Amino acid sequence: MTNLHRLMVFTDLDGTLIDHVTYRWDAAQQALTALQRLSAAVVLASSKTAAEIGALRSDLELEDWPAIVENGAGILSPHGKCVPQAAHYQAVRSVLDGLPGPLRRCFRGFGDVTADQLVEMTGLARPQAKLAQQRAFSEPGQWLGTAQQRSDFLAYLLEQGVTAQQGGRFLTLSFGGNKADQLLKIVQSYQPQHTIALGDAPNDIQMLEKVDFGVVVANPHRAPLPLLKGEARGQILRTKEAGPVGWNTAVLQLLDRLHMK
Repeated sequence: MTNLHRLMVFTDLDGTLIDHVTYRWDAAQQALTALQRLSAAVVLASSKTAAEIGALRSDLELEDWPAIVENGAGILSPHGKCVPQAAHYQAVRSVLDGLPGPLRRCFRGFGDVTADQLVEMTGLARPQAKLAQQRAFSEPGQWLGTAQQRSDFLAYLLEQGVTAQQGGRFLTLSFGGNKADQLLKIVQSYQPQHTIALGDAPNDIQMLEKVDFGVVVANPHRAPLPLLKGEARGQILRTKEAGPVGWNTAVLQLLDRLHMK
């Protein structure tokens, strides 16, 4: 009988498992099917909300596994449907609104716009955009200012206990916690024999460096990630193909390497 915890795969969504432009994952279906056949755990890890990830996790038939939400600020339990209380999110918004006006106007958060405006910002359909605004822990947004203003902005937030993580599209603010922190908690709970993580953005780096094999998925829509720890010795790999196409190729190659196909 297959060991349910033999392999655990942690994956970012936008620009990694999901195409940056179309938000589709069809191109990764071969590898997803192979993982399902192995009873491997697939843990979604994204800046998306519990409401967004809950719907995606259901569509991907991955509800047996936990998911990391809002850039690691929280975890959605297996089969969990409940959207967490928004106290942390409201506290982040309160800190934001306490910023000096010139700095505050440089950040356009999800809570600053209507659902229709968020559709324009993200390319999401309106129902998905509304789910993206059901936040509990963190506030993503567009940076509209200069590099010096950004430095001042981040310094002010840090004084208030708010940290920032740069994702593939947005700068996300929260009171702490990242994908790597939650990954370690999940690994400790499930004790898998092998771990793989895939991502494309700066907020994925720590996660990629905490597993047996990390995969930097190519994303032509953003600058490449710098050389990472473990890359020289083959612990971290890079795909040539972008998004779900690269994801599919990398996972299948790693299954071969681990003699799991």
